[in-house]
Amino acid sequence: MTTRACPISPVVDIVFSRWTTPILWTLHHFGRQRFVELQRKIDTITPKVLTQRLRQLERDGLVVRTYHPTVPPRVEYEISELGLSLAPLFAQLAHWADAHLPEVDQARRTYDAAGRPLSS
Repeated sequence: MTTRACPISPVVDIVFSRWTTPILWTLHHFGRQRFVELQRKIDTITPKVLTQRLRQLERDGLVVRTYHPTVPPRVEYEISELGLSLAPLFAQLAHWADAHLPEVDQARRTYDAAGRPLSS
């Protein structure tokens, strides 16, 4: 087994990619969703990207896809038990955001007011 400089890097890669967090958050808070319902709740995501992310999340075991052979066919997505195990992590991050994002905003304003560039 390879030793990593940061042991949480694989988790960050899986869970915190651009669209994964909003998808998992939405499925956790609203429950089982059809594709169109999910897309409406995450209104800035394109259908192509939503499809790609849902497939990856299903592959990772974080989302369950259920196909109903009706006319017309119906497909629903829900967060899996493995995905639900991330709920405490998301709750902690939401708590941190409530408590500290104002400080981050203030630090950014202070930095910007000093006229320092973001890159050299």
